[in-house]
Amino acid sequence: DWEAYDAELLAHFQALVRMDTTDPPGREIEAANYLVKALAAEGIPVETFATEPDRPNVVARLEGNGSKRPVLIMAHTDTVNVDPEKWRFGPFSAEREMGYVYGRGTVDDKDNVAAALMVMLTLKREGIKLDRDVIFLAESGEEGAVQVGIKYMVENHLGAIDAEFCYAEGGGVTRWGGEVRYASVQTMEKIPRAIQLTARGPAGHGSVPLQDNAVVRLADAVAKVGKWRIPVRLNETTRTYFERLATISPEREAQRYLDILHPDPVVRNAADDYFRARSPRHASMIRSSISPTQFNAGYRINIIPSDAKALLDTRLEPTEDPEAFLDMVREVVDDEAIEVAWAPRNVRPKGISGLDTEAFRVLEANISEYYGATTLPTMSTGATDMAYLRARGIQCYGIGPAIDIEDGPRGFGAHSDQERILESELARFGRFHYAI
Repeated sequence: DWEAYDAELLAHFQALVRMDTTDPPGREIEAANYLVKALAAEGIPVETFATEPDRPNVVARLEGNGSKRPVLIMAHTDTVNVDPEKWRFGPFSAEREMGYVYGRGTVDDKDNVAAALMVMLTLKREGIKLDRDVIFLAESGEEGAVQVGIKYMVENHLGAIDAEFCYAEGGGVTRWGGEVRYASVQTMEKIPRAIQLTARGPAGHGSVPLQDNAVVRLADAVAKVGKWRIPVRLNETTRTYFERLATISPEREAQRYLDILHPDPVVRNAADDYFRARSPRHASMIRSSISPTQFNAGYRINIIPSDAKALLDTRLEPTEDPEAFLDMVREVVDDEAIEVAWAPRNVRPKGISGLDTEAFRVLEANISEYYGATTLPTMSTGATDMAYLRARGIQCYGIGPAIDIEDGPRGFGAHSDQERILESELARFGRFHYAI
């Protein structure tokens, strides 16, 4: 009864969105208790694992006949925090208006939580005979506290969630003008690192300019890195992404997508120039990337500081050799007075999910059926918790509901002050999730 399915999905979704699980400070226990109660009421075995009492991870399992290894469906119960004064509707109201549901977590990630919950409840109610165990992990701490969530689970309770395949957040379906254009499935992600540049020189009075001013040297080094055309690195995922995107794009755009794959550096660089100027997301997808984000220098207007530091947000393509990359940065800076070194950061492990797997083929088939769209495998420029699972050999695929491409720039996307989802697309995603 799909109408009843949609209504129950919406009810669970609204209930979860109304819970304040913002991180920081991080308190997912209300959502965890809700899930435990809903699962246990159907007789589904469920348990919690926690390193902090208010931040439990919920694990439920439906047993198969063991002929195939398990499949894991994962979603996180925490959200980023909010500034309530900026919201037209309350951030935890789950208010409905003109076909939308508003609230923090509506697209990151309580849509996946509610959809996964409905999968578990329905498989149990329908008595579906399973070849694989189906495991549901509702994790805490994804938005910046992995030590209580996925990292804790992988390092201490991997047996409870170990699987052959995993479906989690990280992908989605893109609508443009209300029409579905394509679906993205995340199969790999960049590895976040941080580089620190440190310049040193003599301190002095600001009224007497010095040629070896540390701030000037640092600014010059940062400018060099910012203008550097980092070498293109393609892999199976990014090659397939551009090949498939070319088949569904207007002729001029399609040619650029094919040109970025061209062996001739002149042809490839012309496409790269366009990406760097007009489509920075695509420029980032084809290489390791660096964005200067922080300067720290001086403490008085009239004192030339003896040192100055800059932090560079660095995202490595998973096959990149970190030390070789750092050496390339040193060559670009080309200044022995500038120290180039890794800075402390929560570094996630590397891993790649293949395209020639049962899990990916199932996704492609159902994306075609439910959305009538081409599937584009993607390398995320950001980070997800799937990185910890891929490092343990679990093939992970990021999925998500259909989102209007116009919503982000208009302030309705994930992490925005008016985060929202279309009820119709939540329902379609719920059915798609059950189908896969």
